[in-house]
Formats: sequence, structure tokens, C-alpha cells
Amino acid sequence: MEPKKDYYAPMHSAEHILNQTMVRKFGCKRSFSNHIERKKSKCDYKFERPISDDEIIDIEGKVNVILQQKLDITEEFLSYSEAVENFNLGKIPDEDSERIRIIKIGDYDACPCIGAHVKNTSEIGTFKITTSSFENGVLRIRYKLIK
Repeated sequence: MEPKKDYYAPMHSAEHILNQTMVRKFGCKRSFSNHIERKKSKCDYKFERPISDDEIIDIEGKVNVILQQKLDITEEFLSYSEAVENFNLGKIPDEDSERIRIIKIGDYDACPCIGAHVKNTSEIGTFKITTSSFENGVLRIRYKLIK
């Protein structure tokens, strides 16, 4: 099955890793909004405060450790009833409700997704947060990949 969203695969795969890193580090939810492009991307999180320079360095480090592990990125399909028990399906279009595609990044992340991904984290490059901002309960993280 071909992915429906035409995201730049390395950047989109990095977004999944950033999201799981944010969930693990801060206990927040995955980004509620994102914009994925080849040169730079951004993720928006419901958050209570800005993040510090030290936290930015820590997030980058954690994401890059995962990238360096050369984890396989695989897909599996679940029935809607199986998927809804384990995942938030709010971002999945209604027409995809029969079979839900789950993207797995090794044992680090699993998430419903309709976008394009690389086959292994070794294809992504180095993750770099370029800026972050906080306004009205929204933390925005902008990032790029360095090959």
C-alpha cells in the first residue's frame, strides 16, 4: 500500500522520533500540528512553558541516539477496532477506517500514519533543532536534517 501523504520521507520519519522523544521526556502528547518539508519542518505541542537551551540540547541528543541505532522502520496493518484500543486515531482520515497503517521505528515508536517513511533510521541524517518558541500554550519546535 502506497502512503497517501507526500511528505519528504527522512524528515517525516524524524518527526515520529521527535514526537516519541517529547512524549517520553515531558509526558506530553504527540504534536497536534506539524508542517513537514525537505529543508525544514515544525511540530506544535500543547505545552505549559518554553523549553530551555539545555532541554533543546537533550532532545537533539536523544533523537540523534535513536537515528544512530540504525533501527528498521516497518509498517503493519490493524483493523480499526484493534488500532483504536492502542492508538489515537484522530489524525487518520475517515476513509481509512477499515485498515489502519501503523508505522514502527524499531521498539522506540509506533504510530498510525499515512505518510512516506525511510526504511531505516540510518537514512535520515543528523537531527538539529533550529529554533523553538512558546505562545498561548503552544510550543513550536522547528528542525532540520543534516546529511
